[in-house]
Amino acid sequence: MTETPPATGLDGRALLKGHALESDVLLLVDPELEVSLTAADVAAACDRRTGLGADVLVRAAHTSALSGTGALLAAAPGAEWFLDAYDRTGTPLGADGLAAAVMAEALLAGGLIADDAPLTIGTREGARTLTRTDGLWTVDMGPAALVRPADALADVDTEGWDTVVAVPGLEGERAALSVSLSQAQPHTVVALADESELDAALLAETPDCVPAPQAPTALDLVVLTDDGADGAGAAQARARVLLPGVGERPSSAGGCCAVAVALHEWLGPDAPEHYVIEVPGGRAGVHVGADPWAPHATVLLIVQAVLTGRATLGA
Repeated sequence: MTETPPATGLDGRALLKGHALESDVLLLVDPELEVSLTAADVAAACDRRTGLGADVLVRAAHTSALSGTGALLAAAPGAEWFLDAYDRTGTPLGADGLAAAVMAEALLAGGLIADDAPLTIGTREGARTLTRTDGLWTVDMGPAALVRPADALADVDTEGWDTVVAVPGLEGERAALSVSLSQAQPHTVVALADESELDAALLAETPDCVPAPQAPTALDLVVLTDDGADGAGAAQARARVLLPGVGERPSSAGGCCAVAVALHEWLGPDAPEHYVIEVPGGRAGVHVGADPWAPHATVLLIVQAVLTGRATLGA
């Protein structure tokens, strides 16, 4: 008996579409890896002119169906589902928080997970847990860390910054802090004086950073609009994000979290533990805790995920 080879490409396959903070996601529910995905398949589906269009494509697969996940399942045996995520070029992604929220919403809508229990998923950066409360997903984004550039211009522990950035559209240079989430792509968070500066920044151009980052880094511009000192319990800020090789985006899970931990550092010992970050794509909550740099600390992202439709590529 000859085994039937796995299907290739996405033609004829039903894909769900959704978004979180206007970061749009195509989702293929493929528990047993029946579809053989290539980077070209992903890029074709994500193309906004000739495909369905999306920032990210996710295959929701059973973790046990993927090779190399034995250690992950040993550490997190409840991680039944895996976030097999790719950017619009077909490059594999790690623990994309917005894509994770959309996948969780799709699994819930499809009756594939319980609606009253935390959901642990596998990702290329390890297990992540999501919970849903009042229509919002709380996503474990992993630990935050200071990048500590080798040629930093200031002592981050005493000054709160390590880099200066010349932002196109703004005069002079701005102080910035280099942070990362779960050892993923680093972020350079730039503090601005007011909202007029945030609006005037030209993010079509790559800014000059000193020292130059050793790896491609996202740029996050932020202006604090409420420091939370009035007892409201949460600080509020507006932000914009520029992703390397992509350009300005309406949102970024890592960017929102990087902004929150940077603000927590800058606000000092009495800084709030919770932040509301407004980006062009919407509003996100970020919980950083009392000390986001502490061992075993984790950053939590709170967002709404919305399913917007279903489509078949090539139909």
